[in-house]
Formats: sequence, structure tokens, C-alpha cells
Amino acid sequence: MRVSEFWIAVGDEFGAYGRVLARDLALNDIGGLTAEQAIAAGVPPRTIWLALARASDVPESRWYGVGQREPKK
Repeated sequence: MRVSEFWIAVGDEFGAYGRVLARDLALNDIGGLTAEQAIAAGVPPRTIWLALARASDVPESRWYGVGQREPKK
């Protein structure tokens, strides 16, 4: 997942509220960083997306983002 794909997934899942979550929600799975802080720190976007999805109770069936391909197995 690229950073641009991360933002598409955030927008598709949360709408305009996604930017607020990315800025304000501390994500325990990535050391208490917000998504924006994690991006700036170089955390892989997929890791950030999964942390955000878990923290926001996104059903696992949507963890790959709307319109995103599932990873190769």
C-alpha cells in the first residue's frame, strides 16, 4: 500500500471524518502515534491502515479498503 492508497482507503471508509481520525486518534498498535505522525515517521502505510481499522472497529472484511485489491497470498 502506498501513502496515496492509504488516503483513498481512509476517505472511502470514513469520508471527511477520516482526516480528523488520522490527525487526532492515537493508535496503540503503532506506539500511540496518530496516522499522520506515523506517516511522517516512515511507518508502512499498510501497518497504519490496519491499526486505524482495528481502532475504529472497521469489520475485517473491509480492512483492505474499498476498491483496493487484496494482497497476494
